[in-house]
Amino acid sequence: MTAERTPRLVGVAWALLALNTLGSAGAKTVVPIPRSLIQMLTMGALVAAFALALAVNRPLRVRPSAFLFLLTLLLVPSVIASVHLEVGVGALFRCARLTLFVATLWLLTRWWDGGLTFVRHHIRMYFAVLGLVAAGLVVAPGTAMPEYYGGRLVGALWPLTPPQIGQYAAVVIGLTVLLLLGRRTTAFGAAVVIVPSLVLLAMTHTRTATLGLLIGLVLAIGSLFLTSAAARRLFAWAVLCAAVAAVVFGSALRAWFLRGQSQENFSNLTGRAKVWDALLASPRTVGETVFGTGLGDKSFDGLPIDNSWLAVFQEQGLLGVALVAALLVVLGGVALLRPPSLPRACAIFLISYCALSSYTEVGLGDASAYLLHLTLAASLLVAPAPAAAPPAADVPARHVPRWARR
Repeated sequence: MTAERTPRLVGVAWALLALNTLGSAGAKTVVPIPRSLIQMLTMGALVAAFALALAVNRPLRVRPSAFLFLLTLLLVPSVIASVHLEVGVGALFRCARLTLFVATLWLLTRWWDGGLTFVRHHIRMYFAVLGLVAAGLVVAPGTAMPEYYGGRLVGALWPLTPPQIGQYAAVVIGLTVLLLLGRRTTAFGAAVVIVPSLVLLAMTHTRTATLGLLIGLVLAIGSLFLTSAAARRLFAWAVLCAAVAAVVFGSALRAWFLRGQSQENFSNLTGRAKVWDALLASPRTVGETVFGTGLGDKSFDGLPIDNSWLAVFQEQGLLGVALVAALLVVLGGVALLRPPSLPRACAIFLISYCALSSYTEVGLGDASAYLLHLTLAASLLVAPAPAAAPPAADVPARHVPRWARR
């Protein structure tokens, strides 16, 4: 399959997929938006993304992908568990959503070429979401930093939680830093994206996103260490700045990291550990252990699970856990086998960020921003399409042997 130009509508379809993953539950907004209306908009975005991808993919062609094959297999335990309706009719609706989400991703594989086109689409979409958050902060600062979230930044115009905003900001910052490192953007253009995103990330007080950003960038830049002098310089400066910050701002950083919580509350991960223990101790049948209870709202006894692995175990069983683990293993293995390059570094950042975030965030087993991040990583790790061979030059007939003229 030779490389072909990516239509603009592909970028629109990718942005619509991201819009679908924004969710419908979160903070209180300046103008209350009915949840049914938000669900209608997000589901409409998914249907529109599928329709666009299908319209531009003419004639219909897809690219083989082990990642998407495993993601498609994840539909099996999802459907088997959901048809029992243990978590309500909504489980079948979520299965249909995941099916349409995966089908759209398959249609977009036609334009996977190991390049950075989808990275730019990803940055633009989530930076636009961050712009919406910043606009809400300007319009209604009290609503954007409410007391019920401990003064952390939320979405005042669209119901976004601090972890969501932190995730989008961290991914945008990490990818933009890598593009700057690879000289695929200017310093001014990178600063326009990175500086406000850093401010919003700091205002969310999201520890998972901050650690994921730092660890992901260390691994991504480390993958370029031997082949890029710019990566070595940046790594050295980062180590120096980190050492200075630890000495000068150590107490302030510790206070920011603890967010005013007690040591006990911090040690049990803000109450998450209690939910995890209760979930694991809950009795379940053999079928529920293997296939789960069906796609739900990622909660247990009305409390958020906040762990991708336990959420997948609850909803898609051990089979789902094995398939999600295989997704990460395949992506990580392919990333290690690829030669050093900027696309590989971006993929390593996304894989490591999602793997680390899976401990305190959900989303690896259902249509979510995390699956979109991993899909972007998969698109960066495909083998580049072979270049078309140049046409052979015409050879005068007198230079062609007589036997070849017949």
